[in-house]
Amino acid sequence: MVEEEEDLKSSGDMVEENEPKKGCSSALCTPINWFRMLCVEMHWSFVMGVVVVYGISQGLGGALYRVGTEYYMKDVQKVQPSEAQFYQGITSIPWLVKPLWGLLTDVLPIFGYRRRPYFIVAGSIGVISMLVLSFHEKLHIALALLSLTAGSAGVAVADVTIDACVAQNSINHPSLAADMQSLCALSSSMGALLGFSVSGIFVHLIGPKGVYGLLAIPFGLVFLIGTLLKEPPSPNFAYTQVNQKFVDAGKAMWTTLKCPDVWRPCLYMYFSLALSLNILDGMFYWYTDSEGGPSFSQENVGYIFSIGSVGSLLGAVLYQNVLKDHPFRDLLFWTQLVYSLSGTLDLMLVLRLNLKFGIPDYFFVVIDESVSQMTGRLKWMPLLVLSSKLCPPGIEGTFFALLMSIDNVGLLSATWGGGILLHVLKVTRTQFDNLWLAILIRNFLRLAPLCLLFLVPRVDPNSSILPTEILNTKEDIETQETENIELVSLVNRVDDK
Repeated sequence: MVEEEEDLKSSGDMVEENEPKKGCSSALCTPINWFRMLCVEMHWSFVMGVVVVYGISQGLGGALYRVGTEYYMKDVQKVQPSEAQFYQGITSIPWLVKPLWGLLTDVLPIFGYRRRPYFIVAGSIGVISMLVLSFHEKLHIALALLSLTAGSAGVAVADVTIDACVAQNSINHPSLAADMQSLCALSSSMGALLGFSVSGIFVHLIGPKGVYGLLAIPFGLVFLIGTLLKEPPSPNFAYTQVNQKFVDAGKAMWTTLKCPDVWRPCLYMYFSLALSLNILDGMFYWYTDSEGGPSFSQENVGYIFSIGSVGSLLGAVLYQNVLKDHPFRDLLFWTQLVYSLSGTLDLMLVLRLNLKFGIPDYFFVVIDESVSQMTGRLKWMPLLVLSSKLCPPGIEGTFFALLMSIDNVGLLSATWGGGILLHVLKVTRTQFDNLWLAILIRNFLRLAPLCLLFLVPRVDPNSSILPTEILNTKEDIETQETENIELVSLVNRVDDK
């Protein structure tokens, strides 16, 4: 017994001596062990799919795509800012029909598989469209738009499909649901930061068309996921029931939308986004103009966007830790007000008031972009939570996708409305005399949704919004297969936040 006590004491002394080393090593090993645990519990191919779609395709690839497309429209196609805004709206159309992609992956297997073929289709479309943009010397604007829209469709299909995989694994491994959402968010944030940091460098070295060639790599990895993903086949699928499932889902969504407690918040969400006119292309042309603007280089533009993404991340953290429990109406009032006031920084920059205060353009733009992204995130987060609370049981995923489509229509309206405003005010590739007026009109329109806040229920995020008759319809909706909730992961992600 004495020897055992001495052994215990000596081992305890060794543990105390090694505590600092253990603390440092555990800080490094914990993320690695967490990643290994996810690979073991849910198969490495699924974890790889999340990293590829969220981190490489949407995060890294999305950042490269945004900066590359800005310069492609300006320097290669040589279109006006208002035209670039209009074309940007066209390329976002595949995201407006996101519920359709979700329903297809849920109810229409291909060769006995629900997910793998859609990854392969998404990757193939993306690779072909990016290579066409990269290698064609003088591509007509119509064909360029077709290729850009096809690439956007590839990203949208891959996004919906990986969300369905996350949803299924969240149901099969409920204790790891939060870990999966953390993996999605971490992959996306790190990919975006890296992508924006190097986007300007790549545009400078190989041009926007070369960047499109690089974007074929993320799409190729999406194709690879379609060949590697572990998925049980669905033999003897009754294809004759596909039409009926589409009809049933449509009836359920229409019944829910007719409820005043649902369509009123939806109406507010649409107008709050549509009235926040998007004039980013006008600002971008001014940023890079050598005469009227600060003439930022490609590298500086990429760095500015990367710092702006940090502001967006800070906004999400602020919402999570401080604002998430506040009532919807009160929170939306203050976030919309702050979002409108943040546009004053753009006005000060274009009027060159920052130089009168001795603040360099680059430093002021970094502050402007960070504040704009942070306030935009603070405005967007309560809308996401509100959307998740409007989803009826049994069709949560598909209805959430429908709400996101409504929001995307609002964003499309803001983009096209901003393009019309730039055109009316004669803001062109080289003429920016009225850009300050466009910013001023945009800032005032951002205040307009405050008059529509009566459409939003005065409840907190922990309360139920849907009426009892809708909440009790779960038994009437077919939910025998767990795969029919294609975007439930997004609902869980917002609830976790």
